Order: sequence, then structure tokens, then C-alpha cells
Amino acid sequence: MSTQTDADHGATGLPDTREAVRRWDACDPLAPLRDAFALPAGQIYLDGNSLGALPRETAARVQAVIEAQWGHDLVSSWNRAGWVDLPQRVGDKIGRLIGARPGETLAADSTSINLYKLLAAALRLRPERRCVVVAADEFPTDLYMAEGLLGLLGDRYELRLVEEGASVADAIDRDTAVVVLGHVNYRSGVLYPMAELTEAAHRQGALILWDLAHSAGVIPLSVAADGVDFAVGCGYKYLNGGPGAPAFLYAASAHQAQLSTPLSGWFGHAQPFAFEPRYRGADDIRKLLCGTPPVLALSALEVGVELALQAPMDQVHAKSLRLVELFMGRVRARLRDAALIPFGPAAAAERGSQVCLRHPQAWPIMQALIARGVTGDVRAPDILRFGFAPLYLRYVDVWDAVEHLAEIILTASWDRPEFRAPRTVT
Repeated sequence: MSTQTDADHGATGLPDTREAVRRWDACDPLAPLRDAFALPAGQIYLDGNSLGALPRETAARVQAVIEAQWGHDLVSSWNRAGWVDLPQRVGDKIGRLIGARPGETLAADSTSINLYKLLAAALRLRPERRCVVVAADEFPTDLYMAEGLLGLLGDRYELRLVEEGASVADAIDRDTAVVVLGHVNYRSGVLYPMAELTEAAHRQGALILWDLAHSAGVIPLSVAADGVDFAVGCGYKYLNGGPGAPAFLYAASAHQAQLSTPLSGWFGHAQPFAFEPRYRGADDIRKLLCGTPPVLALSALEVGVELALQAPMDQVHAKSLRLVELFMGRVRARLRDAALIPFGPAAAAERGSQVCLRHPQAWPIMQALIARGVTGDVRAPDILRFGFAPLYLRYVDVWDAVEHLAEIILTASWDRPEFRAPRTVT
């Protein structure tokens, strides 16, 4: 932003007029990528941390797979179009986004299933230990899968929950087998220090499994350089793979030879098409595959990943920080005396690409915002959550979103029956 003048900014160092914010957009090196997404006219979309926007190329790519590959070439497309290699091919592209080496990342299954597979495999690598450390405010599926797996394995394991605000590193000891931790907390936005906590786990002889669902594609990651053992993440947030897109898993190459999976599906076999009657796992990352790859879904995800790879991650992260700072600054300026309580770290650099605000009327306020064309989401019981996807979000969108939020709260226009009506998905 070196082209901006002092006149563009207020005392906070942030733009204090909408025109100044528009000049930020004019200088944004990522601005051309917005045209690669099919965004509805008049929509301010601040929910990319829940479901990413649709890349324009996705429909054409999937249509080509349907018509030419499936419709014309039929079963030969497993070889001719490389369907059989999609988990590895898309996985290696995701690997470039998270700082993995080739052959360490797969696109497959869901985040929950991948976490289950990797946690079970990690426990087998530390058979003498009995404790799994998980943050108590972790995304529920991570807690549920850990609880369910340990329940099946019997009473010898302990699920040690780290309460909000407590030190994760202090909870790790010589009895810890695996630490499971979301890189960005889905509610508060807290960004955990990956290298530091990975080292803390290793000092105690434990393994660590990171959930990258809220950081892959928006925060610079170096899983290989940081010594990360395992990781999972989803494909439908900042990777823009579509609703329910396949997830991904990462397993460091140093562990792959010793890994064994609890879900020994036929695609994880060393020779799936030998149709052997007994399971014999592949000797590389493919052993963590399970069932037949979902070709249409993986083809859609590949478009989103390729689009993410077009943007230098340092530019993506820099814009993410500025979007968060601008939003927080405008909330302070416009709603200083409102009943809003910021939730999560104050510094943008210590959070993921999201802002959470607490308000006792969070649900109707968000419904009123959505009615105005500003989409965020709510996390129970009282959190307004706003996600910032740098590839397609403009700075002026952030300015306008806060103006809408301020008007709704200051006029109490959220207090209408239609905005209080519950919905299944929040």
C-alpha cells in the first residue's frame, strides 16, 4: 500500500473514507482474481471460511468430465483421463499450498474420516502411551472422532482436554501419544503457532496432528519444514472446492512406511486391481486411501486448488491481515458503544482470516445482515462470525458490510419476527 497518501488515513492508520478504501482496491495485486469467481451481483460474501465461492471454471470442468470423459469415454477414463490418480494429483497440488513434499498429501474422504485414520495410525506409532491431547474448544468433529476412536479402543486411553485460554504446550507430557489441534480455532479465530507447538510435542516424544481446515489456502504453511507429523483439512472453505468437497490429509514421508490404517479399503491396497483376498497396504501415502475416488467432486476441487495456486501466498496473507484490520477498525469506529464484544485475539496477526463478535442478539442480527446481502454466519450461542477470503473479497466490501452492521444494530432493525426464526444451518 505504498502508493497511499497520509490524507487517505485517519489517526488509526486505516482509511477513514470509502473513497480511500476504493483506492486500496485499485492497488490490490490480487484484485484481478475476483473475476475468476461467479459472485452474485450485490452480494458481500463474508462466509468463505464456511463455504468458498464458486470458481467460474468449475462448471465447465465438471461438465467436460461428465460429457466427454464419462459420457463418451466411459470406463476407459479411469486410465485415459487419469481418474485413478486424482487423489494423488490433487493432493500434491494442495501439498504445494501447505508446504508439503510431493507424495505427502492426498485429496480424499472427509476431514472427519481423515482425522480418524491418521489418529488411529499415530496411536499405533506410540503404543506405550495412553493420552491424546485436544483443545476443549476444538471444532466438534475433531473432538467427536477422537472420543469415538478412544472409546472403541477401550479404557487404556485418556482424552485430555485443554480448556480455553490454557497452555497447550503445558498439557503435553511423556504420556502423550498424539496432540490434535486446529491451526485456526473455528470460533475465536486464534492462530496457534505451528512450529512452536510441533516442537513442544516432539520434545515430549509425542506426535502432532493439525487440522488446517481454517488456514489452508489463506495462511502461509510449511508443514514439512516445521516437522509436522500429520494434518487434515477440508476442500470447501478457502480452497473453493464446492459444498461437501473432498478433504485432504498429510502424512510426513518419515512416517509412511510404519503407518497402518484402520480403514483398509481396496484403494489403499498395494495392487487394488489384483483383487487379492487379503489386505496388503501400499508402501506410500496411497495406503491411506480407502474407497473409490469421487471423480466429479475431485475434479471440481482441482479447479479451486489451481486457482489458489495462482496467488502468491505472501500476498494472500498480507491482504488477509489488512481485511481483518480494516473490519475491526471500522467496527470500533462505528460501533464503539454498541453491545458488541470482540471475541478472539486483538492483533490481526494472531488470528486466522476471520473476525468474531459477541452480541446477545447474534442470530437475528445476522439474519438482518443476510437480508441486506451481507453473508456471514453464527456460532452458538452468541457469536457473529465473519470470514475474509482474499482472492475475491474487496476492501470496499468490508467497509460496506460494517456500515450495514452499524445501521442494523444502531436502529435495532434486527428486532423483527422473520429474523428470529430458527434455521437448521447457522
